[in-house]
Amino acid sequence: DMRSFVYLVVCIAWLGATGVVRAQELPSDSLTRRALEDMGVRFSCNNRVVLLEDGFEKFDDMFDAIRQARHFVHLEYFNFRNDSIGNVLFRLLARKAQEGVKVRALFDGFGNSSNDQPLKKEHLEHIRQSGVEIYAFDPVVFPWINHAYHRDHRKIVIIDGVMVYTGGMNVADYYLHGRPEFGAWRDMHMRIEGDAVTEYERIFRTMWAKVADEVIDGPAYYPGDRNVSALFTGLKPDTCATAGEKVIGVVDRIPLVQPKIMRKAYQAAIDNAQHHVRLINPYPTLVRNVKKALYRALKRGVRVEFMVSSKSDIPMSPDVSAYRMHKLMKRGADVYFYEEGFHHSKVMMVDSAFCTVGSANLNSRSLSFDYEVNAFIMDSCTTNCLNGIFEQDKLSSTYLTSDNWKKMRSPKRRFMGWLYHFLSPFI
Repeated sequence: DMRSFVYLVVCIAWLGATGVVRAQELPSDSLTRRALEDMGVRFSCNNRVVLLEDGFEKFDDMFDAIRQARHFVHLEYFNFRNDSIGNVLFRLLARKAQEGVKVRALFDGFGNSSNDQPLKKEHLEHIRQSGVEIYAFDPVVFPWINHAYHRDHRKIVIIDGVMVYTGGMNVADYYLHGRPEFGAWRDMHMRIEGDAVTEYERIFRTMWAKVADEVIDGPAYYPGDRNVSALFTGLKPDTCATAGEKVIGVVDRIPLVQPKIMRKAYQAAIDNAQHHVRLINPYPTLVRNVKKALYRALKRGVRVEFMVSSKSDIPMSPDVSAYRMHKLMKRGADVYFYEEGFHHSKVMMVDSAFCTVGSANLNSRSLSFDYEVNAFIMDSCTTNCLNGIFEQDKLSSTYLTSDNWKKMRSPKRRFMGWLYHFLSPFI
């Protein structure tokens, strides 16, 4: 009757006002954007994203852009390896400095010290004499234990304030040629253009003030959205129909300031997934929040696919990763062990609607201790490009099953994975 109808309309209106109906009707990208904005993440809507699928693409594209820089180049890396590609980069930066381009570079003190070919004092002096300003963040000095936590793990290169290169790669020749112990190095980087660049410049400016005790400011460093194709030539284009209209939020993890933001961002994305979650990560020891979010997703019927490497640059990593992946597999996740080298990419794709690419690993090191930065890209075209890469990499992977688990991992390796997982809160 009419009273029942009116009552139903009132109930629906009330549920909509409280967000109950509205949340169910919204797609996962809208829900995740709302959650990230509640955390203070700022989104911009005029961006381009160019995926750079390996070291050759990254360095070719980035070096071409640096050669054409007119005003400044800002670099922030976990480490610069003192090898062939590092030498090419610093010679190029020196030439730009001599042309009047302002060049500022940061690297992490521990990242450099733990490097097998670090920048030593004489190398740094030579770089500075060439006109490049370069500083170490928190150099490792006695007592060394004081410097174990809160490392700068970001990878950022900003050129003239109109583009940023960011992702999983530092500066080393093994991104091109691999390493003898595991073969090829598989990784993901990207170039972003648009107002999202301003967020990365803000991140660099804050760290530069902290390390170099110099405030960088002025309109030259924030030129706004510019037509990069009119300023730079020869760079790989964004071929998506959404180029120039991509929505990006930059999640910046700052220890002691925003210590939980990265894990909460991943948790929100997984909790809002409605159909499908795909992840590639090199060190998935999984903090509790993210692990529980994956379990919840599996329980509500979301398909979870996880790709990890069977090989690693850290000896204990394959064992503890395999332990975690076996647990996920038993709960219904599809797990793939990448076999053709070391997959160091840090990406996630949700519902073919949005994705994240950045520096954060799914371990305590990244999600509880280090400085990290990820872009959350609310764009189906970019997401599906990553999905295509995922599908291609499946062909080079072993699918984990209950039948092949014991064949893949010896009793000793299974025991070491169980033993190492107790260290997960610290690594």
